[in-house]
Amino acid sequence: MQVYAIGDIHGHLDLLQGAHDLIARDRAAHGAPDAPTVHIGDLVDRGPDSAGVVRYLREGIARGENWRVLMGNHDRLLVNFIQKPDWHDPGLRAGLDYLHPAIGGQTTLQSYGVTTLDDVDTARAVARARVPRADLDFIVGCPRMIDMGAQLFVHAGLRPGVPLDHQTEDDLLWIRDPFLLDARDHGPLIVHGHTALPAARHYRNRLNIDSSAAYGGPLSAVVLEDRKAWLLSPAGRVALVPN
Repeated sequence: MQVYAIGDIHGHLDLLQGAHDLIARDRAAHGAPDAPTVHIGDLVDRGPDSAGVVRYLREGIARGENWRVLMGNHDRLLVNFIQKPDWHDPGLRAGLDYLHPAIGGQTTLQSYGVTTLDDVDTARAVARARVPRADLDFIVGCPRMIDMGAQLFVHAGLRPGVPLDHQTEDDLLWIRDPFLLDARDHGPLIVHGHTALPAARHYRNRLNIDSSAAYGGPLSAVVLEDRKAWLLSPAGRVALVPN
């Protein structure tokens, strides 16, 4: 089975549309018109048009595109900033909140027309009025894990040694070293993002496709066949050889 996947988008609608263009070319070249496309999460924050990204994906799925979208930790941060005033994400270190410059939530709110960002309560009140309920419902409805048989898609990774049905949402959206440093075979190839790299990289047991779009890097689009993976480029497929 052939599956496409796109890394962490972080509010870059232009890069997302470019990634879909590359997938369309590959579909035409390799005869896979019905192959699904999985988006690995982190639709929002840091980039200039998070609102546009969410709307583009939501409307595409509504018109019948075979797209799947995972929830990322930044997507959960946006929803809970608006809906849960007293909630602090356990993945955020002390001293950080959604409006901290390191998180990038201010750019997301600005893309929705929220201009008063100095006061948290005011920003939240305006965001509740400006962010469409359809966008929030779309994000909340995104799965945390997608099993495609040969591949398992999650945003951040898995807790090693824990059965899939006992994985926690916090780990699926936030985990780093316990997963990244574990070389064991997980069964399916784990396709994830969350940990930014200069380029997509294959580690035999996992494939990281977060190529730092949040920090000025490219947005990776890949195609997978069983445990084999290729990065899509304007010149065609580039094999991602396992380390």
